[in-house]
Amino acid sequence: MAIIEWEKDGTVAVMTMNNGENRHNPDFNRAILNAFDEIENDETISSVVITSSDEKSWSQGIDVEWIMGAMNNKETQSIKDFMYGLNRIFTKILYFPMPVIASINGHAFGDGAIMACACDFRFMKADRGYFCFPEIDISIPFLPAMLAIIKKAFPYYKLEELVYSGKRATAKELETSHVIVKACENAQILLEDATAFAETFTKKRAIFEQQKKRLHKHIIEIMEKEDPEFIEPLNIMV
Repeated sequence: MAIIEWEKDGTVAVMTMNNGENRHNPDFNRAILNAFDEIENDETISSVVITSSDEKSWSQGIDVEWIMGAMNNKETQSIKDFMYGLNRIFTKILYFPMPVIASINGHAFGDGAIMACACDFRFMKADRGYFCFPEIDISIPFLPAMLAIIKKAFPYYKLEELVYSGKRATAKELETSHVIVKACENAQILLEDATAFAETFTKKRAIFEQQKKRLHKHIIEIMEKEDPEFIEPLNIMV
């Protein structure tokens, strides 16, 4: 089974992450960027929904086993390339010329949660799964652009609560804070609701692209100007 697969449901591209916990590593980066390119090349598609084939996890963030192995082997350039690759994923979503909707059917932790924040809208399963930024507990500070992405999705008081505590938030809690559009009863209803919502967007790509670029330009500027200060010396842990 491919790491990322997608299929059309009318005007909606449903992208499915198939790698269990869907942890981010170089193979994941390549697969999701390729999927977005394929979707963009199909001019009949007007929106994207991202889900997971795993019942427990949507995405649990960076592949710690891979990155620790790379550090132990002193694969410095591979780690830098990977970090810049994550930023390419965020940029792709932030500037994608149609709405991207996260259908969070399991845990979204760390970098997985940030990817969900990069999406334009979020739906989440209420009966199982948490949204969490555990970086405070593992001594990995966010890159500047990651914080800017979280600010896009979270009201500031809720951002501070989760970023400083590392607590696990439920779908109902995030619905109350308007981080997600809806806390859905179960996985089936979640995907149905996210897809139905996606189907409401039939705007022209050109206007959607320009709106997103102007809304998110400051995030990309932070990514380009500030993130290298920490990526280049691999100053990603404290």
